[in-house]
Amino acid sequence: MDWDKLRIFHAVADKGSLTHAGDVLHLSQSAVSRQIRALEESLDVTLFHRHARGLILTEQGELLFEATQAMAKRLDAAAARIRDSEDEVFGELRVTTTMGFGTLWLAPRLARLYEKFPALKIDLMLEERVLDLPMREADVAIRMKEPSQADLIRRRLMNIRMRLFASPEYIQRHGAPQSMAEMSRHRLICQHPGTPQVAAGARLVQEIMAHEIPSTLHVNNYFGVLQGVINHLGVGVLPDYITEDSPSLVRVLEDVESGEVPVFLAYPEELRHSKRVAAFRDFVSDEIQNFRRSHQS
Repeated sequence: MDWDKLRIFHAVADKGSLTHAGDVLHLSQSAVSRQIRALEESLDVTLFHRHARGLILTEQGELLFEATQAMAKRLDAAAARIRDSEDEVFGELRVTTTMGFGTLWLAPRLARLYEKFPALKIDLMLEERVLDLPMREADVAIRMKEPSQADLIRRRLMNIRMRLFASPEYIQRHGAPQSMAEMSRHRLICQHPGTPQVAAGARLVQEIMAHEIPSTLHVNNYFGVLQGVINHLGVGVLPDYITEDSPSLVRVLEDVESGEVPVFLAYPEELRHSKRVAAFRDFVSDEIQNFRRSHQS
């Protein structure tokens, strides 16, 4: 197949319009239309349904678009590796992690990464959905479980646990629970057990909720839980790393915690030699080491 025609087809399928594709490709609408017709003739299929409001891919068109999407992502990966110079780290790096870890641990530390590599551009994608690294939905992932996808380089960074915290003001007003049974006298701030989160955290919440907690605040991420805790609304279930950046929080029921949750960093095998990935990986590893030392001292 003609690579140029495939490039034009991909732009039309992506934009859903001959005109918009032409704008991106710096071609006239008629030139784009001719190339699409020629591609359809060479394949002997119809790739688009024509409608007054735009173009819709046929079943055959969808198959071809899946192929061109994969090609485009591979080309982007190759271009990223080519742009990495011998001595400089620059360009875009797409990092995905959970909302809690990204907002509470990673984002506050990124200033030190930018100080070292000011030409780096981080696209930080915070969501519970696991993005497909081999298909280049992201370049690097930090996840609370070992990635199961093939062709990934992975590194175990640390283990964390979910624990119970409250603000000093809350404890002064309401006292601190001395047993799990006394949690029934306090408001629990946590993620709902049914929302996407680490399994160990969900199990801890279920264990606490078994004591008939009369008042709760459910938030769908740990950043929201932290806001509730620091504003004295109750006792919150939070990851243990929160204590480094929120030292005023008081841990309650010190014998109550979740099982260990592993934290993994992963990236595609094809980015093994990317200087951007290496810079980010080494930065995170150094920050983890600093975190561990601060908790051992």
